[in-house]
Amino acid sequence: MTNFNRRTFMKQGGILASVFLLPLTFNSFVDRKIMKTQNQFDVIIIGGSYSGLAAAMALGRALRNVLIIDSGEPCNRQTPYSHNFLTQDGKTPLEISLIAKQQVLKYDTITFYSGFATKGMKIEKGFEIETESGNKFTTSNLVFAAGIKDIMPEIPGFSECWGISVLHCPYCHGYEVRNETTGILGNGDFGFDFSKLISNWTKKLTLFTNGIATLTDEQKNLLEKHAIEIVEIEIEKFEHQNGKVKTIIFKDGSKQMVNAIYTKLPFEQNCSIAEQLGCELTEDGYLKIDSFQKTTINGVYACGDTATRMRTVANAVAMGTLTGMTANKELIEERI
Repeated sequence: MTNFNRRTFMKQGGILASVFLLPLTFNSFVDRKIMKTQNQFDVIIIGGSYSGLAAAMALGRALRNVLIIDSGEPCNRQTPYSHNFLTQDGKTPLEISLIAKQQVLKYDTITFYSGFATKGMKIEKGFEIETESGNKFTTSNLVFAAGIKDIMPEIPGFSECWGISVLHCPYCHGYEVRNETTGILGNGDFGFDFSKLISNWTKKLTLFTNGIATLTDEQKNLLEKHAIEIVEIEIEKFEHQNGKVKTIIFKDGSKQMVNAIYTKLPFEQNCSIAEQLGCELTEDGYLKIDSFQKTTINGVYACGDTATRMRTVANAVAMGTLTGMTANKELIEERI
């Protein structure tokens, strides 16, 4: 595929056409280009959401041959709107992503591959990555930006509400549910700390511990002092309408109405290749990085949700940009 064809496709299609064409026509075309022309890249980025795209842009502007491998299943795919990202506040995650892809594809040395990266190994001059369909690519440097997979609790209705009315971040979504009847699903130190945090956005607040509370007496007294109710009954299910939670039904048959719930979920890495290569994880399960996004393995970088608990679009973009700049500088240092 020539540079003219790529640019013409993107310009003529526009954002709306891209929604329908990118997953099918465009990605399959790019796949054929890769298999016929090259399998060696300066940098391979695993994960093509905000952080991966930002890293790719920085590298593309540095004239690097970059391959982005992306499955097309971002963790925020259910989230109706994205907030707290300057110039893009209130747009859907898909809108932001499509604009980003259009802008990244203006750089001729950047290529997308639609699929899953499943295997990775260290080779003499870098790394080899294999996809689910059996394609193999080699690279001098690797960037992991595939994010994390949230592990949902076995509460009927929870997963349908996740990202819509069951939320992880007040800075992303708190303004939209300010002053609403709100719950915290949590216990112990997390339940206590998050209740304090969310009390900034609403005074109609209840902590649901989903069983016996593990709060200290001091924590209980402080929450009660600030009129934050504590409910210790186990939860049966969430009643909702199109992902908007309406009522919590408890196992004793009682119920309580809420408009929003905040919680913190356990997770696992979306891509296990970094661990296959020996990259260390933090105690919380994120890829361990230094201040320049370098992992514990030379030539391997990580950015976005895969390496931080700060799950915002703005932070992902910032981390990705720094990653691309760092990786390019390291390539220059190696050459010179």
